[in-house]
Amino acid sequence: MHLLVLTNNPDTASFRYRIGVYLDLLRRQGIDSEVARLPGSLLERRALFASAQHADAVLLQRKVLTAWDGFWLRRYARRVIYDFDDAVMYADRKGGRGSRIRFHRFGRSVALSDLVIAGNGYLAEHAQQYNTNVRVLPTGLDLGPYRESAPRKDDGTVRLVWIGSHSTLRYLQEIGPVLDTLASRFPHVVLRIICDAFFDLEVMKVEKRLWSEPTAAADLASSDIGLAPLPDNPFTRGKCGFKILQYQAAGLPVVASPVGVNAQYVRDGGTGFLARDAAQWLDRLSTVVENRELRRALGCAGQRAVESFDVAVIGASFCRLIEESL
Repeated sequence: MHLLVLTNNPDTASFRYRIGVYLDLLRRQGIDSEVARLPGSLLERRALFASAQHADAVLLQRKVLTAWDGFWLRRYARRVIYDFDDAVMYADRKGGRGSRIRFHRFGRSVALSDLVIAGNGYLAEHAQQYNTNVRVLPTGLDLGPYRESAPRKDDGTVRLVWIGSHSTLRYLQEIGPVLDTLASRFPHVVLRIICDAFFDLEVMKVEKRLWSEPTAAADLASSDIGLAPLPDNPFTRGKCGFKILQYQAAGLPVVASPVGVNAQYVRDGGTGFLARDAAQWLDRLSTVVENRELRRALGCAGQRAVESFDVAVIGASFCRLIEESL
């Protein structure tokens, strides 16, 4: 069987973790995949959609379709599977506000699909307004690199860590004043940023680690406390909490905003703490900074909790959904 995978950019983290990691597994199940980047030209896109008639199905990743794109894709494709892991119907930069155009395009993309795979329940609820065949499948994580990382060294420094892309770095910056206050109280606490962009704080020292696939797991595993701040709006509620899974795989306790799946992935007082405002952020962070044994206990509980998100587990479910659709 042949699967045509259409995406805006196969180099993004979303594609790598949602689709790319499972292509070899699909191949072993007898499903060969061809990955194609959606071109900018209307005529080139139509030609790409026309090639879908030679595939058993099209897997469309995250893209919301114009009426023109939707018409030609549905005309040629035998079956369409739509996968998305972000609240693509809302605008990230506008306080999470939606727009009529975004909602129409999202609804069109979902409605013309034979199967919709959503990254969490919040996203699934949006899709179910347009399609009854919606399944929830969280993003999986390869736990191997985290298990193989060297144990963290006790050098007297407590490292807070944040990992993500430059587009979400502003969420971390919003708790900058809290981090500076924390550093005034605990001078041995530093912030490690694993990203492709960075910023400095007034009081707290910042360790800047350029993100790369080979080193990210080790950079996390040699830290102490994972941070997952988020503002609460319709866009951020659709976030799939992948960084929390990374922190837990690395054995770190997590302090997170109770937004979207954050509140599901972080068991308050069990695998970390939830913080709603600046006062709670300072209080929760102070608690885990002061108590090394608590950090260890929360981190171990997180490692147990994240086992169900291993790519072997999620990958089996992903392949089953694709096989059933085909």
